[in-house]
Amino acid sequence: MRLSIDALLDYELDAPADLLFAVEVAQMADQRLIEDRLTVSGVEPLVPITGEEGIGRRTWTRGEGRFTARYTALVDIERPVPDLAAMRADDLRALPPLVVPYLFASRYCEADRLHPMVCREFDGLAGGAKVAAMMRWIGDHIDYVPGASDAATTAVDTLLSRRGVCRDFAHLLIAMARAADIPARMVAGYAWNLEPPDFHALVEVWLDGAWQLIDPSGLVSTDAVARIGVGRDATDISFLTIFGTARLLDQRVCVARLTSP
Repeated sequence: MRLSIDALLDYELDAPADLLFAVEVAQMADQRLIEDRLTVSGVEPLVPITGEEGIGRRTWTRGEGRFTARYTALVDIERPVPDLAAMRADDLRALPPLVVPYLFASRYCEADRLHPMVCREFDGLAGGAKVAAMMRWIGDHIDYVPGASDAATTAVDTLLSRRGVCRDFAHLLIAMARAADIPARMVAGYAWNLEPPDFHALVEVWLDGAWQLIDPSGLVSTDAVARIGVGRDATDISFLTIFGTARLLDQRVCVARLTSP
């Protein structure tokens, strides 16, 4: 599947501030970047750094006044939708070193606090079947409500309020999976057919010796997603972190499906 991506960030900085943004599609085996272009105005020279686990990249800069970033890309996606029910959980002692940190609680994913609930609700299940059951539970119990959460909302907050957006659905599934000793990480991406169009938060779980991309919000098919980056939770995958204050003027994301040549 070939996707065309067009993203715009437009902010007014109240004072000089450092900026760290991540909007570029990552080069990975299941998503081939054909071409892309990043244009930034109102800032000092850009300083790129490698993203978490060497996936994608972030870019440092410093700006004052109007800050605008425009990113366009063409990317081919070759990724099957995982059959979770048929997948097994790996022996914890055999996990690759880079996977082990995704077993632990993090700022927005309080896996330790969800352990009793996970044991009670999903007893008798294992591996991908347990993850699939968690996704069904989230779909049955959590309402997708734009504006229902903010930057401080955690997985436990979402569990208690029973509502949220893609970021909250992802945090909750990650916390549940980790509470069941299944490594899970958060993914930022561009998704085709997402309504309303925006940056999207998804989840990868470690099953059958590999990361499996899934969408706990159920809004998109994962064979139509281009990853930007991965991390423990929203802290690591933010598309824009401003070390200061700013006003949002405009933000747009457009993802279209094209016919491959």
